[in-house]
Amino acid sequence: MQGRVPEDLAVVVDTGGAILVWSAGARRLLGYEPAEVVGRPARTLLATDLPASARRHLADGHRWSSEVALRHRNGDRVVVQLQGIPLADAGGGSLWLVTGAAQAPLSGRRQPGAAALWDLTLAQLPMPVAIYDREGRFVAANEVMTRIMGLPVEEMRGLTLPEIEPNPPFDEYDRLQRQVLRTGERVFHEQHGKAPGETREHSWSMYFSPLRDETGAVQGLSAVVFDTTEQYWARRHLAVLNDASMRIGTTLDVVRTAEELAEVAVGGFADYVTVDLLESVALGDEPRPIPPNQPVTVSRTAQRSILEGCPEAAFAPGDPVLYPVGTPPQRALVAGRAARHTPGDPGMREWITATQARADSVARYMIHAVMLVPLRARGVTLGLVHFLRHRTPESFSEDDQRLAEEIVARAAVSVDNARRYTRERRTALALQRSLLPGRPPGLAATEVAYRYLPTGAGGEVGGDWFDVIPLSGARVALVVGDVVGHGIRASATMGRLRTAVRTLADVDLAPDELLTQLDDLVIRLDREEGPEVRGPVVEPSGEVGATCLYAIYDPVTRRCAMARAGHPPPALVTPDGDVRFLDLPAGPPLGLGGLPFESAEVELPEGSLLALYTDGLVETADHDIEVGLDLLRQALAGPPMPLEEMCDQVLHTVLTDRPADDIALLLARTSALDTSQVRTWQLPQHPAAVAGARKMACHQLEAWGLTDAAFGTELIVSELVTNAVRYGDGPISLRLIRDASLICEVSDGSSTAPHLRRARVYDEGGRGLLLVAQISERWGSRQTPTGKTIWAEQPLPT
Repeated sequence: MQGRVPEDLAVVVDTGGAILVWSAGARRLLGYEPAEVVGRPARTLLATDLPASARRHLADGHRWSSEVALRHRNGDRVVVQLQGIPLADAGGGSLWLVTGAAQAPLSGRRQPGAAALWDLTLAQLPMPVAIYDREGRFVAANEVMTRIMGLPVEEMRGLTLPEIEPNPPFDEYDRLQRQVLRTGERVFHEQHGKAPGETREHSWSMYFSPLRDETGAVQGLSAVVFDTTEQYWARRHLAVLNDASMRIGTTLDVVRTAEELAEVAVGGFADYVTVDLLESVALGDEPRPIPPNQPVTVSRTAQRSILEGCPEAAFAPGDPVLYPVGTPPQRALVAGRAARHTPGDPGMREWITATQARADSVARYMIHAVMLVPLRARGVTLGLVHFLRHRTPESFSEDDQRLAEEIVARAAVSVDNARRYTRERRTALALQRSLLPGRPPGLAATEVAYRYLPTGAGGEVGGDWFDVIPLSGARVALVVGDVVGHGIRASATMGRLRTAVRTLADVDLAPDELLTQLDDLVIRLDREEGPEVRGPVVEPSGEVGATCLYAIYDPVTRRCAMARAGHPPPALVTPDGDVRFLDLPAGPPLGLGGLPFESAEVELPEGSLLALYTDGLVETADHDIEVGLDLLRQALAGPPMPLEEMCDQVLHTVLTDRPADDIALLLARTSALDTSQVRTWQLPQHPAAVAGARKMACHQLEAWGLTDAAFGTELIVSELVTNAVRYGDGPISLRLIRDASLICEVSDGSSTAPHLRRARVYDEGGRGLLLVAQISERWGSRQTPTGKTIWAEQPLPT
């Protein structure tokens, strides 16, 4: 702050810089009692170094006058105009008497031919004015100029600017003056910095104008200086606001947005900035109400300093910071209003000294101004921003506060957007991951491995999914799909489609039939969620859509049936390392309706590798799908390796940049059941075939060492074969499969599926399938090209 110098201010300092005399005026100015400062080095009272001109005159033993920044006893910064007068002591040494600066004597008043009124006008002009002769030597100046220069007129008269102040930018001023004297043309110059006799930086607009006599000859020049500091800071504030609009909120990341706010403020008007967010906001959650009578814990999210490494910091980013009740930060958070403080304010002093690291930092770096601005968006407080100054001499002004409030308000909206995005993304990811398989199932038909990569920062999660579904007869279904769009809605739609696929897979539909049913479901979902209603019928809006690839692999026949709905074709790697993309009928994407799907069947050698994926893997930002498919082919080629390593190799090879879309990759290496694990019998459509079927099944179980399962198997075979003979059509076959479980299948030529029902008391039938359901672990039926198959699974005896 700018201090008013008491008239009785007087301080005597000895040659070594120690204070000898401390007047009552000095005590009122800085708050120290004489006993506290007498004998103490005078430099400990300085808030910054003396101006250069004052230091030079001190060294030469000459009188000086300058602005000086002092430190008040309460920590405040006080700027006053002082003068130093050299004195001689009795021992022949020198003392310094420091008092308030006296009024500079009016110069130029007695120049020959000058009118007294003109002298008064020149002397009392509010802007600095100086006159130089045609040799560029100082002639006269008004009071304002002498105060800025920090020297009396008598010491400057007859000297050039480099002789008066041998430091930049006065050499540049001298060059401009000589240009005016040489050319006779006015020169305009702008400068921002400290004048020799001042402690604060100013912005100056200077006019160097030639002085001509009645003949037009240049006899000298005048230097008129206008203080444009306010205009300079106004332009600087506008530049800071423009910078803030460009640099804050470039990402949807809470921490990065806070860092951008700190960077803009430090580059604009503060020396050290910290951004503290409420702990719930830092985690991306909804901000909780701030209780007025309870301490508040915040998270130090970002900090920035003009000094490298933020040495002023008392806490590291990520550390919790406690705002006790009644402290300025806690009051600012509760009130939601900005406040300016100095370290000497009563409340601020207690806040600073409550933490030793903070108190040490304020004292060491001489922090003299603090401004607290709450981060508020949409009527909710998100955190608090601390602006501090220690290298900038001025305290924060009202203009600085308005600027800070506007910058923080813009940043608060970005922080809140980032927080909302973080919460939605976390929710969508949690939903999506909860709907995806947790671990690969152990299957005899295939060995599987997979990777799921959500899109990188800056985008929303998508609706990619995959699944591995065990089917009857030791078969397995492999599914990969991609829902159109991103976000929670896409994840929710993905979950509904994945559930539908599992339900339809349990019915044992063929791939093309399953996609047809799934297509109808997508159309219904689109009608339910679409906004457009046209006439009495709600038409699809096209907002819900998906692609899908569905494959069924049978380890007994080693055949794989596949169908796709607008999805990229799978890759097949044969045991010898050859890679090719299967030529499957493309099929329309799900949700178009009215177009058929086609299945294709291929026989796979044992040990073949199927690669199913979503388009995010091959359609990356830096290459098109053809390049992506070539990279995928390269990644899959070569000698066999463990599937987990193969997944990593594919991602490392194909993804040359951060993915722009979600990626699902499913690798499945096929196996085949040995002929010794499968036994099939053809049965006549005659009641006598039931006994023979039971006998053959028991002999096979005995050969497999599963005699403990004979009783249950006899009952299942008897019931299923009886139903086939009684209600079905030929041909009838019985098949036993020994896999992870014992599977019994009976096939016939009828497409009529049995239904489980509870028999009434006097019914003669209806109890067989209920008995099968009780004995087996699972049972069901599936349609075949020639009829149907009824199957039942039992766990293998331990």
